[in-house]
Amino acid sequence: ILYSYSNKRFYIGFSANSIQRFYWHNNSKKGFTTRFKPWKMVHIEFFETKQDAMYREKTLKSGKGREWIKKHFDENAGFISALGGLGFNSRSRY
Repeated sequence: ILYSYSNKRFYIGFSANSIQRFYWHNNSKKGFTTRFKPWKMVHIEFFETKQDAMYREKTLKSGKGREWIKKHFDENAGFISALGGLGFNSRSRY
């Protein structure tokens, strides 16, 4: 999960290469995320399969997922007890 402190926006996505993707979000000249730079990576999770990562992304983009993000994110501290009480029926181990 990326966060734009200057615009108070979250970006949720998955990638096989998080470092390269993060660099792209902050240095690209086109695309949705360019309008809200700079981005900070505030939360990361790892999965064994692409399917599991896609499922988690979809869950985080849901109303319940966005509620979980807002509940566990503090702008000054980052994520607080990020994996405690997810409230999701996740298919993957964290």
